[in-house]
Amino acid sequence: MSESKLKSQSQSGRWQWENATAGAIAGFATVAAMHPLDVVRTRFQVNDGRVSNLPTYKNTAHAILTIARLEGLRGLYAGFSPAVLGSTLSWGLYFFFYSRAKQRYSKNGEEKLSPGHHLASAAEAGGLVCLCTNPVWLVKTRLQLQTPLHQTRPYSGLYDAFTTILKEEGWRSLYRGIVPGLFLVSHGAIQFTAYEELRKVIVDFKSKQRKKNADGADNLLNSVDYAILGGSSKIAAILLTYPFQVIRARLQQRPSSGGIPRYMDSWHVVREAARFEGLRGFYKGITPNLLKNVPASSITFIVYENVINFLHKSRKAN
Repeated sequence: MSESKLKSQSQSGRWQWENATAGAIAGFATVAAMHPLDVVRTRFQVNDGRVSNLPTYKNTAHAILTIARLEGLRGLYAGFSPAVLGSTLSWGLYFFFYSRAKQRYSKNGEEKLSPGHHLASAAEAGGLVCLCTNPVWLVKTRLQLQTPLHQTRPYSGLYDAFTTILKEEGWRSLYRGIVPGLFLVSHGAIQFTAYEELRKVIVDFKSKQRKKNADGADNLLNSVDYAILGGSSKIAAILLTYPFQVIRARLQQRPSSGGIPRYMDSWHVVREAARFEGLRGFYKGITPNLLKNVPASSITFIVYENVINFLHKSRKAN
């Protein structure tokens, strides 16, 4: 193998790990800033109005104030450890798998990617990440749903939740919600496709304005542009895929003291929600979800793009 080819592969591998690093840092920043809204969203999602061990909130603001008053800061940050672990791991793996898929489809940058290639890359990355992280998200959901009204012994933390679930329910229970989780792969696919296509539009527009060629495109966008791109692409993805989030959250609830799950499978959730709540049931918690994820997505892409630019400049300097 030629020296130039070895050097190219080495740089390619380094760039993939830089993408993973940037994604992981972005994921941590996102969770730290927005976690209380995630707790509120999860509690809204699973409250079908027919259970007594879940508190009822009037709206997002009332939920935050009530949790803060009754449960304190610990309640607002319930499930924070698995959320940090899951988000950091998910974003790191997502950007890593996504960049590798794009590289493969573009034949190491020799061909221009189409919207279909971006969609396939995002879907591929999302599926792999879902399989790797579902147990973490299940633990996060259960910790977030622990309230003073709970009748079963509460989990004391991430490790206790994980070991208790394995002991009481078996390893298969760690993959409850995997089916809607895999359908949620379309969320990332829609978001990244929208992001990439909107990014091209803005870059082309600014390039024409400044009369620069594509080689200077990396310097055309700033943090405000990344925030707008991240937020806009997130709204599109949320509106189209939110029902799958509700289905997954309801499946991942802790079983009753008798070990019987509230919902047996995804179709059971769909039937019950449609029967007792109508279409509105599939969009419960969407307000805190939008409040959390739209700015969160903006933060993620601001951090990600700036970390990538920093690592890229550092690599060039060396």
